[in-house]
Amino acid sequence: MKTNIGLLLTKRAHLNPDREAYVESDGSRRYTFKELNERSNRLANALTAKGLQKGDRVGLLLMNSVEFMESFFAIGKVGGVVVPLNWRLVADELEFILKDSGVKTLIFDNDFAATVADLESRGDKTDINQWLHVLGGASDDACQPFATSYDAYCAASSVVEPECGAEDDDMLYIMYTSGTTGLPKGVVHTHTTAMWGVFTIHATADYQSGERYIACLPMFHVGALTPLTINAYHGATTYVMRSFDPVAAWECVQREKITSGLMVPAMLNFMVQVPNFENYDWSSVRSFMTGAAPVPVALTQRYQEMGIDITQVYGLTETCGPACLMDTENAVRKPESCGKPFFFTEVMVADEHGNELPIGEAGEMLVRGKHIMREYWNRPDATAETLVNGWLRTGDVGVMDDEGFFAIQDRIKDMIISGGENVYPAEIEGVLQSHPGISEAGVIGQNSAKWGESPLAVVVRSDDALTGDEILEFCQGKLAKFKQPKAVEFIDVIPRNPSGKILKRVLREQFPTDAAE
Repeated sequence: MKTNIGLLLTKRAHLNPDREAYVESDGSRRYTFKELNERSNRLANALTAKGLQKGDRVGLLLMNSVEFMESFFAIGKVGGVVVPLNWRLVADELEFILKDSGVKTLIFDNDFAATVADLESRGDKTDINQWLHVLGGASDDACQPFATSYDAYCAASSVVEPECGAEDDDMLYIMYTSGTTGLPKGVVHTHTTAMWGVFTIHATADYQSGERYIACLPMFHVGALTPLTINAYHGATTYVMRSFDPVAAWECVQREKITSGLMVPAMLNFMVQVPNFENYDWSSVRSFMTGAAPVPVALTQRYQEMGIDITQVYGLTETCGPACLMDTENAVRKPESCGKPFFFTEVMVADEHGNELPIGEAGEMLVRGKHIMREYWNRPDATAETLVNGWLRTGDVGVMDDEGFFAIQDRIKDMIISGGENVYPAEIEGVLQSHPGISEAGVIGQNSAKWGESPLAVVVRSDDALTGDEILEFCQGKLAKFKQPKAVEFIDVIPRNPSGKILKRVLREQFPTDAAE
């Protein structure tokens, strides 16, 4: 049997045609698996009728929506390659990705019509020759003059199942990393690697019958796309939030009797900051999955008290999402840990030569499994550096304890070497964020004439009266002297990428590179 992600929707529509598949979180649009599959088939057949060939790239500049998901399955069915686009990017950044990936068809939301018009006006700077405008309730007059209405494009097409145009090791999507250290790289996943991403998470996580899942993360993120694909495999109903709003999320949880979902830690925190959130009925919720950043123990315990399990995931775009999983009970017992490997996944800590290190010794985290990316698009150099002897080099510094739990200490590139000692910013950030007057913290290295490098703490205060000296004093006794920040800077917001990771390069650009000594 061919491995094709699009056929998951076909099969589920055959098994459970009348079960609700994807629902707008406000309840405004609801589709069964049969209806979603037919909508997906209309787009698939329209694309092939207009000349889509196997391997052609199709960009999706779409908010979270039914259109995103039906496009994902449709393009996969007929052999196209999905390029999910981060809608937070400006036109110049999008142009780089569109040109690098060779997108020929762009499907875009009305929200981004002005940005897309800018891109279209640049002529041959991209390879796009077909523009599909999702009007989203706007009148036909709002359709860009160079584009075709998405609804009209699909309406004239057939709901008949298209001929399968791709399988196994054919490309399914190119997902561009957030570029925390430079220009984004296109991560290539095939139908096989994506399917194993589905199998890996489904076999390890606590999926149950009658699952009602709230989707809050942007669908251009692997942390959203893989679980949504799992929901078609599992037959779960997905409630799609166009964009995250904690009040709307609670309303959806209560109205639709949500059982599970995935949110980054910041979202989980926003949920319990909603005034009088205790008045909502969350009794249906069994668990929320989270990842992309460390979860404060106090936040995990808060949800435990509410009867909601918080399951933490460590993974990367390059792993199709999964690497390690941590359950609620152990997250409280081992707050520094990211858990144990998923099913069908191997993880080890290695030295710079790829040799496995003993328990308790820090090194680079390596991951191996059938869900690992095929390559970086157009980057054989980066591919060769990252995929070594079947292992994916994560770039994360980690350690394994005697129970087999892994802990991430930091990014290798973010490590600070102070007086010959390795200093991991994430450890310092954890201490800083335990201070009641600090809501967020990021740590970067500054050049030091005395130590080579020294840690600089960049802090968002929740208590405006808190001083830098008080913060430095707080770190004493909690960190070895060589790890303690030597200076503090205050900031309104810590810059983060869409997956919640701190953009250290932005902090380095914003603050002095040399320490004041």
